[in-house]
Amino acid sequence: MSLFDRRSLLLALLALPAAACGFTPVYAPGSGAAALRGAVQVGTPDSANAFALTRALGQRFGPVTAQRYTLSVQVQIKEEGGVITPTSEIDRFTLLGGATFTLIEDDTGATAADGSLRAFTSYSASGTPVATRAARVDAQERLMVILADQIVTALVSAAP
Repeated sequence: MSLFDRRSLLLALLALPAAACGFTPVYAPGSGAAALRGAVQVGTPDSANAFALTRALGQRFGPVTAQRYTLSVQVQIKEEGGVITPTSEIDRFTLLGGATFTLIEDDTGATAADGSLRAFTSYSASGTPVATRAARVDAQERLMVILADQIVTALVSAAP
């Protein structure tokens, strides 16, 4: 048996357990998660952080083509000092973020899914004030992307 044939055999054997476990892609045609693509309208943002979260959610759900659901999200962010230097200056901050979401079915007004999520990220404050401000804004945007990913994961896993 040549080396090429052994590799083919091993790859075929490795694929067998995945085929036998009932694995189906999340966005397979006809799945509940596929029904969310292009069907979720995210509520109007009321802050820069909410706008970043709305933008990230819009990228994950795709442009609304046939609205079936409305997603409302409330965002909370708390900033804490993390690393204190010997001269009592804070060099690193941690952003603690939370999001509470509700997915409402437009036809019936029923709550299709809801939940509350938390995440965190950090940024350095050891540079100039301008660099620290840029790091803070970047950390807030990263936090919103993390929360958007968690919301999408929760909604996709809750989809029928």
